[in-house]
Amino acid sequence: MAGPPKVIFLIPLLLCLCVAQDFDFFYFVQQWPGSYCDTKASCCYPTTGKPAANFSIHGLWPNYNDGSYPSNCDPDSQFQPSEVSDLIGRMRKDWPTLACPSGNGVKFWTHEWVKHGTCSESVLDQHQYFESALKLKGKVNLVQALQDAGIYPDGSTYSLNSITEAIRAATGHTPGIECNRDESRNPQLYQIYMCVDTSGSSIIECPKLPRGGCSSQVEFPSFGSESA
Repeated sequence: MAGPPKVIFLIPLLLCLCVAQDFDFFYFVQQWPGSYCDTKASCCYPTTGKPAANFSIHGLWPNYNDGSYPSNCDPDSQFQPSEVSDLIGRMRKDWPTLACPSGNGVKFWTHEWVKHGTCSESVLDQHQYFESALKLKGKVNLVQALQDAGIYPDGSTYSLNSITEAIRAATGHTPGIECNRDESRNPQLYQIYMCVDTSGSSIIECPKLPRGGCSSQVEFPSFGSESA
């Protein structure tokens, strides 16, 4: 005698449309133009004019907690100046190029978007990416924070700890400090890293500080009126 018919349940294959975590945090990196220029390679001022004696944006870089980072994530996504036309004036001021030969910034911004910005597209589109960096720049005046602690860009030498503490006092978070070398091979304050959450809006404590290459004492060079 035949038993009851077997009922076969077909379970469809579910495709996960979830986007995996692309990165863990951003490094928001600002550079001191005096240190960029005071090297054997020197620098060239932008075609739009000499930048102010202020820290300027280098980039907003997606990063992983272990210190590694994604890069060049979407070769089909190119920098489009038309996408950020309302930001160009602020970018020329706060995100200038110092590379030689002199340029208008587009090559620099293209590099930053293609290498780093495309790796945060799940969170920030092109306009939001550049706008987020500009807003972060406005959250803290690094030159003022250092001057409040008696640290001035006048060619003097300061302790690395005093620089770190001055920025921590102003931001509430520990920065990463990177040094480069002047023509005499002396370490000088070059870049300041702040860590930012994955929304690109809030400064956070760094899950991983970058290697800075600094000595216990570093020079803070001036950025004067001489031609580059």
